[in-house]
Amino acid sequence: MSAVYSMTGYASVRGSVKEQLGFTLTIKSVNHRFLDLQFRLPSSCDGLEIQLRRTLKEKLRRGHIDVTLQLERKSNVQIQLNAGLLDAYVKAFREASALHGLAGEPDMNALLRLPGLMSAESNVSEEAMQGLDEAVLSLVDELVVKLNEGRAQEGAALAVELRASMLRLQAFATEVAALRGGVRDALFERLRSRLAELIQGTLVSEERLLAEAAVLAEKSDVDEEIVRLRTHVEHFIAILDAGGELGKRLDFLLQELNREANTMLSKTSSASGVDGLRITELGLEMKAEIEKAREQVQNLE
Repeated sequence: MSAVYSMTGYASVRGSVKEQLGFTLTIKSVNHRFLDLQFRLPSSCDGLEIQLRRTLKEKLRRGHIDVTLQLERKSNVQIQLNAGLLDAYVKAFREASALHGLAGEPDMNALLRLPGLMSAESNVSEEAMQGLDEAVLSLVDELVVKLNEGRAQEGAALAVELRASMLRLQAFATEVAALRGGVRDALFERLRSRLAELIQGTLVSEERLLAEAAVLAEKSDVDEEIVRLRTHVEHFIAILDAGGELGKRLDFLLQELNREANTMLSKTSSASGVDGLRITELGLEMKAEIEKAREQVQNLE
């Protein structure tokens, strides 16, 4: 039995290159029909993106995947002063003061906070930058393992909920099966009486009348829908128990289950009495349960 994976997950790993350059690599996934890889990497990492894309395609099957790499420079940081820009600001301040007859000198603390006056530069060695790709790629396996651990936990929780939904559908089908006999007999009698009224005065044998009523009643019977619904539910649970990549197959089965529920409601729309109304209620509950399951299946790999 393979694990059931949700397509929703998050993981993060940290690494460094010769203590000069640290980095954090994160991955986040949400549901998607196919595998959609998106990368947010520093501008100098085009080659790394190609390698990451190739590796992740081998390890992941479906989902919208966001991969982010953030660099943390650990070398000594040097503060650079833009002396020319500072001179220009001071000169402009004094000219404005003289123009308006004001006294005072500029506030240096305020000036140094102006955009462009000061900048931080760190010198990371070219060797460290060259080793970045190798360091990042060495942590991809660990990153995917962490991601899958979280996705497996959520997938297991979804599997429990889906199995419970299928058991409820089985219970609904069992109750419909118990009611269908009485509803079919009542419908047969109603159709027979109605046919007798319509052909009153016409020479038609009782046997022919009963046969026509039986045919009409049989067309409104839901036995085949119940059998198919139960079969689909059993198949659904078997796929769920097997695990692996199952989202698309389960979604198809839920479409089939919804079709059977719709047919059942259509066939019993003219049913009357307590049992007939109960079958209609059960059909509507089936549809609601199936729709809830479809929402959950959309998040399975």
